[in-house]
Amino acid sequence: MAGTASSTYEGFSVEERAAMKAHALEQKKAARRGSAAQKAAEAERDVLAKIAEMQESDRVMAERVHAVVTANAPVLAPKLWYGMPAYALDGKVVCFFQSAEKFKARYATLGFSDVAALDDGPMWAAGFALAEVTDEVEARIAELVKRAV
Repeated sequence: MAGTASSTYEGFSVEERAAMKAHALEQKKAARRGSAAQKAAEAERDVLAKIAEMQESDRVMAERVHAVVTANAPVLAPKLWYGMPAYALDGKVVCFFQSAEKFKARYATLGFSDVAALDDGPMWAAGFALAEVTDEVEARIAELVKRAV
């Protein structure tokens, strides 16, 4: 129950606060950019720079995810979203990569927003744990992003 003495809520974690600050900076930076072409080019540079900063295991997976998404869903525009690589359609994030390091998790995540057209009956997956990006995983990501758009 909210507000009771037994409540254990301790607020946002350090990682969550950092992600929110990163998102605020991303929004400010995007608002200052010029033409649409300039915005797109700078957003992709930001994504590639963020990927390059990741620890090796996350970086390798993020590079492969980026390559698969951009090759199989070229209508998706790379951008940073809460400090992580994301891919948007008409400004709305469709899918994103979250490194394991970001939230001290044991695996990275490929997530899809509600904008993604992955509906499959009354329940479907919107997030996938990534421990490694193999050829089989790449094929599955390609199929998912094609469906998502």
